Amino acid sequence: MTRMRSRLCAAALAFACASMAVPVQAAPCQGAGTFDAWLASFKQEAASSGVGPRGLAALNGVTPDPSVVSRDRGQGVFRQSFEQFSGRMVSSYRLSRGTSLIRQYAATFNRIEQQFGVPAPVLVAIWGLETDFGAGNGNFPTIRSLVSLAYDCRRSAMFRAELIDALKLVERGDLSPGEMRGAWAGELGQTQFMPSSYLKFAVDYGGGRNLIHSVPDALASTANYLMSYGWARGQPWGPGTGNFGVIQQWNKSAVYSRTIAYFADRLAALTGQGKGQP
Repeated sequence: MTRMRSRLCAAALAFACASMAVPVQAAPCQGAGTFDAWLASFKQEAASSGVGPRGLAALNGVTPDPSVVSRDRGQGVFRQSFEQFSGRMVSSYRLSRGTSLIRQYAATFNRIEQQFGVPAPVLVAIWGLETDFGAGNGNFPTIRSLVSLAYDCRRSAMFRAELIDALKLVERGDLSPGEMRGAWAGELGQTQFMPSSYLKFAVDYGGGRNLIHSVPDALASTANYLMSYGWARGQPWGPGTGNFGVIQQWNKSAVYSRTIAYFADRLAALTGQGKGQP
């Protein structure tokens, strides 16, 4: 399931350009001029923030996508109850598939739990809910989506920051611009990281920090995210626990976070790994 997480919004809004003797002004949104003028200004902003030639080249030939802006402006209020949402999302297929994947990647999950303390059922629950275990990562060109949302005036500051971080991923060599395809709002990979979180939390578990194509990288990076927000090794994750509070850092929606915990509970019962309730 793809969406813009409020935790990432806050991080992006905190973005500030690197200091220079003559500060580069943030690129204004579309109301201030043509797209070409905006893009030229944004390239200066990105360069002042440490993006080099390889990252800047990802902007060559890019144009805004009006359909992305329409999606952003057309988002409705989430109104499903926990019972409705979890009943739809935690299906018999996902339980069966999740259990199979826990067995298939047993060695990887053991390594992840030893390093980060996060058990397999929690990671697989997130993986299944976000992209159906990598089957639905999204097919929107990430750079174009972020350009479109940064150029739009509604949340331009936030998306400029995410776009700069996406260019830094290209500069760092994690992904090529052509590989960067995901959800319409810029989320990437099998557990849907925004570029700011990808840049901060992605780890290399054999795939070169490729959260799109490498299952171990995606799972370990998700565990790294949760550990960084205070995941307690060996402790339960049900509502009211400290670890549930960490799950809420992944997604602040009460319905969604409860569904992650419930899905993980079901997987733990089927595999004998971890415990959701105190």
